[in-house]
Amino acid sequence: MRLLIIGAGFAGMYAALSAARLRDIQGASPGDLEIALIAPEPTLVVRPRLYEPKPETLTAPLLDVLQAIDVNYIQGSAETVNTEARTVQITSPKGPRRTLSYDRLVIATGSRLFRPDIPGLAEHGFSVDSLDDAIALDKHLHGLADRPAVNGRDTVVVAGGGFTGIEAATELPARLRKILGKDSKTRVIIVERNGAIAPDMGEGPRPLIADALRKLGVETRLGACVASLDKSGVTLSTGEHIETETVVWAAGIRAAPLTAQIPAERDNFGRLLVDRDLRVPGVAGVFATGDAARAACDDEGNYALMSCQHATRMGAFAGNNAAAELLGVPTRPYHQKAYVTCLDLGEAGALFTRGWERKVEMVGDVAKKTKHEINTVWIYPPKAERAAALASADPERVTAL
Repeated sequence: MRLLIIGAGFAGMYAALSAARLRDIQGASPGDLEIALIAPEPTLVVRPRLYEPKPETLTAPLLDVLQAIDVNYIQGSAETVNTEARTVQITSPKGPRRTLSYDRLVIATGSRLFRPDIPGLAEHGFSVDSLDDAIALDKHLHGLADRPAVNGRDTVVVAGGGFTGIEAATELPARLRKILGKDSKTRVIIVERNGAIAPDMGEGPRPLIADALRKLGVETRLGACVASLDKSGVTLSTGEHIETETVVWAAGIRAAPLTAQIPAERDNFGRLLVDRDLRVPGVAGVFATGDAARAACDDEGNYALMSCQHATRMGAFAGNNAAAELLGVPTRPYHQKAYVTCLDLGEAGALFTRGWERKVEMVGDVAKKTKHEINTVWIYPPKAERAAALASADPERVTAL
């Protein structure tokens, strides 16, 4: 029997760990149940941290962990999924195309930044969505120091006033001063199409976020969209033109395109609709998890967000349940009632909320310490030691906040 997992992000990593854990508990051998993970590199990109400086350091190796738990790593990209034949076609830069069969498949392909067809965005926009994108932005920012301080060199426009946009924007003042000098006249401007900053954060946190932006000198343009970009800067839907050499796009994500190959229903974000066990209804043998799945967290109408917090736990349930079906043991319905947010606010500290109503629990330096622990400890892979790695993947305990 073979269980294939596509993707080495947070959901894919925990799917592999959890499936291997159940296999171990049931006394099955890797010969009885092969677990294989497909990804271009055996590396976890710590995506929630890509707004930080030195993004090239924000990865964690996975190969030793996978080997410790007897999960096969298959290098390549899944190009085609045939759910009727139960096969996945893989391409690799180092070899010919391969076709692998599966008995169960877990789609953990994550998400991608949504880039609308705005004039000049592809040519002049940056992002912190992927490792390559974040490295390109960091290189560009450092290159500004070699340019004359004219034509908006010291101005950065961040398109999108949600979670990612705020974290990127609040980190930028310190980054720019370090690169351009403490006396440089830097400007950071958030453009948000809604009438309020942080539109999804609610009434409680919003004044605190707005206060942090004021302290940092981060400007906002609310009720406005980016209409076009060119070498001179960005033009907004209001008609305002802002001279800048740096525009960071942070205005939404969509499920990775592989989900479109699964003959099943998807939501507006391209996520596959799944049942409580994270199966894709009507498609035998296929599970979806993380940002590739729209899953109910509870019985109160809350659905998992496209976030690391939900991806890790969803991955653990998906891997467990896919293995459980093959091993002939009961599955466990995914549930995740606890929900927190910890928003980095740069030199203004951080903001920690709990619950779907986002009740503020910590602000400032105290919240910043928690954010640092989340970013440097909690979201990293377990140590490559078999017992500890398997123990870390109990679905009921993963991200139990």
